[in-house]
Amino acid sequence: MRKFIVYAWNYIFNHDVSPLRHIPDVAIRHYVFQALGLMWAVSFSLAIGSYTFLAASVIGHVVLIAAAAITVATYTVAAMKPKLFVSGLGRRHDGEHE
Repeated sequence: MRKFIVYAWNYIFNHDVSPLRHIPDVAIRHYVFQALGLMWAVSFSLAIGSYTFLAASVIGHVVLIAAAAITVATYTVAAMKPKLFVSGLGRRHDGEHE
């Protein structure tokens, strides 16, 4: 297992072992290696960033959906039972005293 891990590491991160070894100019080989490294760094940072903001996005969507559901429920109750909004909510009506 150790040999496999060392081989895999060298195959990816050692330009003398990887297929980049076929590029004859060492400077170009190094440039391609750096470009691939940058690409992977950006890819991982974007992936981790989107995973990090996924929870915030889900929470935000849940709040918006809940607000829409509460609005629909309120409109439905107002259309079907409008007296529910005026009867006994602790407000004083004209002429009532404690």
